[in-house]
Amino acid sequence: MKVCIFGSGGVGAYFGARLVQSGADVTFIARGENLKVMQETGLTMSGISGDLHIPDVQVERDPLSNAPYQLVIIAVKAWQVEEAGFTLRGLLAENATVLPLQNGVEASDLLAGILGDESVVIGLCGIVSFLKEPGHVYHAGVDPFIKIGERDGTHSARVDEVIDFLNKANGIDATAPEDIRVAYWLKFMFIVTMSGIGSVTRAPIGISREDRNIRSLMIECATEVFTVGCAKGISLPSDSVVRTMKMLDDAPAEATASMQRDLMSGNPSELYNQNMAVTRLGSELGVATPVNDFISAVLTPQELRVRGEITF
Repeated sequence: MKVCIFGSGGVGAYFGARLVQSGADVTFIARGENLKVMQETGLTMSGISGDLHIPDVQVERDPLSNAPYQLVIIAVKAWQVEEAGFTLRGLLAENATVLPLQNGVEASDLLAGILGDESVVIGLCGIVSFLKEPGHVYHAGVDPFIKIGERDGTHSARVDEVIDFLNKANGIDATAPEDIRVAYWLKFMFIVTMSGIGSVTRAPIGISREDRNIRSLMIECATEVFTVGCAKGISLPSDSVVRTMKMLDDAPAEATASMQRDLMSGNPSELYNQNMAVTRLGSELGVATPVNDFISAVLTPQELRVRGEITF
């Protein structure tokens, strides 16, 4: 199976490295200094899962170089998904599978609108990893997993094929939930709560969850996502908020969300795809989302500044 890792940051570089290690034919798509280092010295991985150096990897800026692809793992930031979709048009093999691994709940629908319903599945992953420096991915936490399913929530032979392929790689646990849409929204509840609250407090999760007032806001934030998901027809379990808070309680005390780190570092973030998505979907469905409205409002000036739309 010919694989394209579209986006070679912390997530894409980790899963791509594991696939290369298993002998898969993998092309990484990268930019800037990350591209240069990977071309010159390969890809390095370190952290809790051990050290690995792959001196010779296929890495390109233009995905056309090694097309067509049978499996494309989209590992860019959520706000870059649309660009990735248009770039990939015409580069997919017959019966190819496009597997997005973004935070949020809109990437698969967006890609399906560009690449066709038949090509795109729903995917989500769990891993705490980031680029320590160009060409060097650091695995900081979580046993890495990928969950996959068809966009209508069903199971299929092609999902099984992709799962079997991914599970040949050491360090990847790929499964198909009973309904991927439920798993998708459960992760959305977790990441929206952690990202939004962390971006406002600028504190690690261990500080936020121990503060009574902030914890109350976390519960309200997760509850709003639950209510919006239910209004959208997702069969979320009644204890979804409790599950979300347990996941937040179990996270390493020093953990921060990628959206939080991006905003604190002055980089574009996934605000539009996370807390703002809750407010947007809530408005469309007639669901009040006051906590997410507040988070979105107070973070918007920072987001607009890093994108160069306002200055202060």
